Amino acid sequence: MSNHTRIEHLGKPRVLIIGGGFAGIELAKSLRDADVQVVLVDRENYHTFQPLLYQVATAGVEADSIIHPFRKIFNDQKNFYFRLADVEQIDTANRLVETSIGLIEYDYLVLATGATSNFFGDKEMEEKTISMKSLDDAVTLRNTILQNFEKALQVDDEEQINSLMDYVIVGGGPTGVELAGALSELRKHVFPKDYKELDFCEMDIHLVQSGPALLKGMSEEASQKALKYLEDFGVKVWLNRRVKSYDGYTVYLDSGETMVSRTVIWAAGVSGSPIRGLRPESILKGNRLLVDVHNLVSGYDNIFALGDVAAMVTEEYPLGHPMLAQPAMQQGEQLGKNICNMLAGKPLEAFNYNDQGSMATVGRNRAVADLKIFKKEYKTQGFIAWLIWMFIHLISVVGFRNRLVVSVNWLWSYFTYDTGNRFIVGNKQVNIPVEETISHKAVV
Repeated sequence: MSNHTRIEHLGKPRVLIIGGGFAGIELAKSLRDADVQVVLVDRENYHTFQPLLYQVATAGVEADSIIHPFRKIFNDQKNFYFRLADVEQIDTANRLVETSIGLIEYDYLVLATGATSNFFGDKEMEEKTISMKSLDDAVTLRNTILQNFEKALQVDDEEQINSLMDYVIVGGGPTGVELAGALSELRKHVFPKDYKELDFCEMDIHLVQSGPALLKGMSEEASQKALKYLEDFGVKVWLNRRVKSYDGYTVYLDSGETMVSRTVIWAAGVSGSPIRGLRPESILKGNRLLVDVHNLVSGYDNIFALGDVAAMVTEEYPLGHPMLAQPAMQQGEQLGKNICNMLAGKPLEAFNYNDQGSMATVGRNRAVADLKIFKKEYKTQGFIAWLIWMFIHLISVVGFRNRLVVSVNWLWSYFTYDTGNRFIVGNKQVNIPVEETISHKAVV
């Protein structure tokens, strides 16, 4: 595409941000008073609060309560411009980015494209499992779960019923653990009321983790407590196992064990999302971009990378910082200051990650938290950790309305043991070809 996108030239340096995740949002905010033009490009017109995607998938909150329009976030920031587009490649020589709506010029380019699911080259797994990286993924999973039970009502073969009611989650990180806990609570409190004809004692939830412990990166106490919570909930946890293959019906583990399920949820790994046009030497294993302590991409003087797609290799973080919201937000804020320093001819400040800890919730009154406050570590589990998890996530959701809606949903669920968002919306679901097992001659 040869035409340039229509964006007013202000005669100021243009900072072009690709991606409106945590890093991109923080960078744009930090440039509010800078003498620059901020242009944000994203394939969606809203920011997604990804930590709560699993709650959309398990009917805990409405889909629109964890998203917020970019234009509304920045409606009072005069130097901010937004364009809805897919980014195709970068022309670094001419300082242009090719998008689905035309070419966009830049003075400073910031890649905050986040991460995508890493299937380690397994195309079959990519096609037949559900990821948890976008709102579409969450709605697809919710639709699939509910459609499974609707289909199970029409099946009289026990194995087919089990295949529709059983779930396999691959990956024992926070997403996998939180999904397993949420599904187990639905199995106990909600689904038996909705689908009285089905026996939910037959609903199995499997969590497969390749390593010896859950929640890698958290303390041993947190890992062991999360395991105990899940086992108390009746989740079948498979440690030191890898999913070898999945044909849409049978899950094969590398240990030789198998399980039957129509629905496999992939939460096993992530990969950076770089854009075509960058020198190959700048891209590390896992598709992350090698950056220096100022988030400057290796080999360039005006291209930066933030968050999950950036690998700032240091002695303390030899593989780069954790692919979490906190490093992304802090990098975005710091880069905003450094861009101002560059324009003012001042020296750049090195990024210093303030690790505030990590946490995960397993279910009602059950969570684990490894906190770092003023460089002191605090470990807590159970009800207190659950309250902390709820508070931190609630205040982090973008938009007052969204925070209000999420809090009301949580309060309602807590006191009624119910989730009110069990809707099948649209056609997004995993295709389950079980029609041949359904008796269409049944008298209804």
